[in-house]
Amino acid sequence: MSKFVLSLHSGVADHDCLQRLSRFAHAAVHSGHQIACIFLYQDAVNHASQHLQLSSDELNIQATWQALADLGIPLMLCVTAAEKRAIDTNDTGLFTVAGLAEFAMLSAKADKWVQFK
Repeated sequence: MSKFVLSLHSGVADHDCLQRLSRFAHAAVHSGHQIACIFLYQDAVNHASQHLQLSSDELNIQATWQALADLGIPLMLCVTAAEKRAIDTNDTGLFTVAGLAEFAMLSAKADKWVQFK
C-alpha cells in the first residue's frame, strides 16, 4: 500500500476543500494506505486557531479535524505561516507545530504528496 502526505492550503471559509481532504483521508486509510501527516500551510493554519467562532449552520471544522486525528493521522501546521497570521503556536489543540524541513522530510519518504487548495 501507499504512504501519503497531505497538505491543506485554504482557509477556514473554504469548507469544500476541507471536506475533500477529509473524504480522501478517510478513503485512503480505510483502503489500507498510510497517511504520514496532514500539513497546514498558508491560510490553512487558521484551522488550528483555538479562537474560531463559526456559525452553527457552518461545517463543524473542529469535529472534522477530530475525526482525522481519531484515524491516527498526525496533524501538523507550519510554524512560520502560523506566526505570520498571529496564531498562538503554544495553543494549537490537535495540531503539532512543525517547520517546512519536517514536512519536506516526511514528503521525501512518502509515495505521494496530495495538495488541497
